[in-house]
Amino acid sequence: MSMTRSQAWDLLTQYNKEPFHLRHAITVENVMGWYARELGYGEEAEFWSIVGLLHDLDFEMWPEEHCEKSQELMRQAGVDESIIRATACHGWGLRVDIKPEHEMEKVLYASDELTGLIGAAALMRPSKSTADMELKSLKKKFKDKKFAAGCSRDVIANGAQLLGWELDKLLDMTLKAMQAEEGAIEEAVAALG
Repeated sequence: MSMTRSQAWDLLTQYNKEPFHLRHAITVENVMGWYARELGYGEEAEFWSIVGLLHDLDFEMWPEEHCEKSQELMRQAGVDESIIRATACHGWGLRVDIKPEHEMEKVLYASDELTGLIGAAALMRPSKSTADMELKSLKKKFKDKKFAAGCSRDVIANGAQLLGWELDKLLDMTLKAMQAEEGAIEEAVAALG
């Protein structure tokens, strides 16, 4: 079955309650939609967004089974296999053996950790925003392994390689995506109460 955004949100919130995890899901949802439009997949933007929204479905409750448990939960909910595969493959090389193949899967793999790094960098700014962040300051944060240490630089670099992009292109585009979508992300987060 194809899913609506509200069906995906209902499924996500069955297993995710923490504001941090919900914000991350909303961020990746919006970034994935931006990438779909930017890379010429505009007609698939809703699908890309839903994959972004659901990619960490199991992480809050089953972090040790991340990207494995989500497949089971989604199958139980009757979610389409294309969504199940796309969300699971962002754990490639870590938890699962499902390699990102489609450009959308590669974008999710490459940008997931990076959105966390950019979000953390934004919080360090006086503006608390990505709006005035420049690529050079993001690159400095990326090189500082102690900053947002939980965001894997190896996964981000591997993701750029999978896409056939220079690392700078991935950093720049994901920063642009977060800048473009910041208003929508903040609005969706504010609606959580």
